[in-house]
Amino acid sequence: LSGDWAGYRECHIKPDLLLIYRKSDADTLRLARLGSHSELFG
Repeated sequence: LSGDWAGYRECHIKPDLLLIYRKSDADTLRLARLGSHSELFG
């Protein structure tokens, strides 16, 4: 992702349900946000 979410990744759980996360190391995911595209990105 870019902008405020630089360094994060997204995973589409359903067509309009996204999980935003970041890999802090090889074995750890840090979950940041869960919501629809419009909720997360306006």
